[in-house]
Amino acid sequence: MAGRGDEEAHEASGRRARGELESDVLAALWAADGPLTARDVRGRLKGDLAYTTVLTILSRLYDKGMLARHREGRGHAYEPVRDEASHTAQRMHSLLKGGSDREAVLARFVSELSEQDERLLHQLLSGHDGILPDNRRSPGER
Repeated sequence: MAGRGDEEAHEASGRRARGELESDVLAALWAADGPLTARDVRGRLKGDLAYTTVLTILSRLYDKGMLARHREGRGHAYEPVRDEASHTAQRMHSLLKGGSDREAVLARFVSELSEQDERLLHQLLSGHDGILPDNRRSPGER
């Protein structure tokens, strides 16, 4: 997560905060209707990034197992392995697992939810009809 100091550093240096470019690339791929080439991704990003910079980020995300790639012409087209919700849930789980006081982290998280998010979380935890927000059945439900 970027804090205020990161934002000020970004404004002063013109550089993105650590991890921001990867997040921007993933967002561009999630918003696409299908796989994108590095040139396509570059065209969807803010700023005037070098093609090689975008290609490096795509390669790193591929190496991390976050993207699949398919041969397209002399290059590749990339697409996310997981949807945005699955990716975010995995990151949240990883952060929770890495903390030393799980109860404190969960308590703080819940205390900072909006009323709407609190109601949604309560519905999900109570197994409200076994339906997930996008109308899929929860695991184990048929």
